[in-house]
Amino acid sequence: MPKYYPIMLDVRGREAIVIGGDALAAEKAAALFRSGARVTAISPTFSAELQEQAVRQEVTLLSKAYEPGDLARAFVVIAATNDPQIIEQIWQETQERGQLVNIVDVPARCNFILPSIMRRGQLTIAVSTEGASPSLAKRIRQQLEDTFPPAYDRYMQLATVARTLLRERKDISYDQRDQFFGDFFTSEILHLLSVGNEQEALTITVQLLKQHGVATTTTTLATRLAERGLQ
Repeated sequence: MPKYYPIMLDVRGREAIVIGGDALAAEKAAALFRSGARVTAISPTFSAELQEQAVRQEVTLLSKAYEPGDLARAFVVIAATNDPQIIEQIWQETQERGQLVNIVDVPARCNFILPSIMRRGQLTIAVSTEGASPSLAKRIRQQLEDTFPPAYDRYMQLATVARTLLRERKDISYDQRDQFFGDFFTSEILHLLSVGNEQEALTITVQLLKQHGVATTTTTLATRLAERGLQ
């Protein structure tokens, strides 16, 4: 039976605290920042990566050892430390406050674990072995990168624009929209985007939309894609 319930966590504008100052802590801080969190790192010393992130105003650095009470504002806490005493203090504080906490490589002191992540724009694929082998999860994710090329970013943007056009037609049902995406998925659109032929990809999308009751043009699709790029 699975041990974990997979979720997507919205940390935008929330306080995230990373305890640790090495390269691993920098990796965790960067991932939280990219997801919109307000990130603070606590450590007596900081790696070059974390200092560079601070210069870019991606993370706030507190040059001190962790002490109980430091986590009062945190929505989520990630700790990269192997000090047993500090691990227990972090665990006790976060449990008292009901906070989300992940202590790297100490699953017994985590109430969530982090999967290996592959992102292609709005497409996110997470691979987890439930903590059994993070290295294996990473290699599975790397294998998936060949299946989901970088063009999936633009592919997902185009799919979103098409979905918006379909939903604007109130007489088109969910099942009809689902049929459209079946055709969209099996078409040559992704391949065309992968080889840089966006114009033909837009043409095929227009044809598919027409088959499913939506009249539009490649110019309209291109304009809406450009608008999404500005968001």
